[in-house]
Amino acid sequence: MNPNPLTYIIIVNWNGLRDTLECLSSLSKIESKNVVIVVVDNGSADDSVRAIQHKYPNTVLIETGQNLRFSGGSNVGIRLALDRGAEQIMLLNNDTVVDPAYLSLLTSRLQSSPDIGVVAPKILYFANPTRIWYAGGEISMWTGTMRHLGIRAEDHGCFDTPGETGYASGCCFLARRETFQQIGLLDEAYFMYSEDADWCLRARKAGYRIFFEPRARVWHKVSVSAGGHLSRFKLRHKFLSNMRFFARYAKWYHWLVFPWLNILVNGIAALRYVLMKR
Repeated sequence: MNPNPLTYIIIVNWNGLRDTLECLSSLSKIESKNVVIVVVDNGSADDSVRAIQHKYPNTVLIETGQNLRFSGGSNVGIRLALDRGAEQIMLLNNDTVVDPAYLSLLTSRLQSSPDIGVVAPKILYFANPTRIWYAGGEISMWTGTMRHLGIRAEDHGCFDTPGETGYASGCCFLARRETFQQIGLLDEAYFMYSEDADWCLRARKAGYRIFFEPRARVWHKVSVSAGGHLSRFKLRHKFLSNMRFFARYAKWYHWLVFPWLNILVNGIAALRYVLMKR
């Protein structure tokens, strides 16, 4: 096992200067070596390019000149990483901070078995550092839903068992070079959301396992670029992307059930938010 494989960390930035600088600051403290950090700037108008170049001159900075969204911006960075011989590629949201040991722990897990193609860390809320945002993912074709396991639970050890999971969140995951080479890049047909689940499902169909490694930790500010956790923009595009995903992968017999269960599940969730005044 190579303890220091060449790893490219891809961060997409769009008018997120403050968050991106904080993310880069946390990455400057990681234990892993042989790491290249790539920031793909999606046509920012907030002085991001100049500030990142000035404060982190060793960061590879790519200017797309336009907003390619998460999938398009990530793909620009992934292509560069593959062209430059990356052995591992990580996607990392710009509105995150990371634990210094997170990459070495993810690398160790990824290299523990050749059929593990993707590995994801435990992701916690930045504003509430002991509360879980992601501890694995689950996709149900019957209800037409994707959900994070452990979401909003206090991190008291209930989600500390590593193992296979339904999908890795695009907020942060580490993948083998071979996985990208075999199944391709993120699908840019998704405006935003569900592209991570789509990519992971393709990886599973190709024979790779998706793994959750709870010892690796990342803190996420949650939906900053989308205007907040329950913004109209986020809810609309999450719904549209989910429908695209299930239209692509659900079998005919799922369609007899999931539209109605989807309405029921989301209706109950909406009522809960109203009652909790969130």
